Amino acid sequence: QVQLAESGGGLVQPGGSLRLSCESSRPIFSISTTSWYRQAPGKQRELVASLSSGGRTNYDDSVKGRFTIGRDNAKNTVYLQMTSLKPEDTAVYYCNVDLPPPSRIAFWGQGTQVTVSS
Repeated sequence: QVQLAESGGGLVQPGGSLRLSCESSRPIFSISTTSWYRQAPGKQRELVASLSSGGRTNYDDSVKGRFTIGRDNAKNTVYLQMTSLKPEDTAVYYCNVDLPPPSRIAFWGQGTQVTVSS
């Protein structure tokens, strides 16, 4: 069983920065695709960024150039570095891990709140 725990959320002013972390109870990031999602009240959960086991990254257009996803396999941790934050970035951010075949099992964390406001 894999457990994911997000941390690093909080309140920040527009233009500020935050670094989110996702720690896994098992060393699975090196062989998995990891993604960050976010969900604002009344809105559907959306994909923010993803990182494949091979190092390929993908970003939503709304955060491209401002957010960076990375990982430290030795620490069993995936990061989301957020800069130039905007009020519309306010949401609960979730870490997601998809294990490779044959299992193809998905795991989710409980989420961490990010609030961008003056």
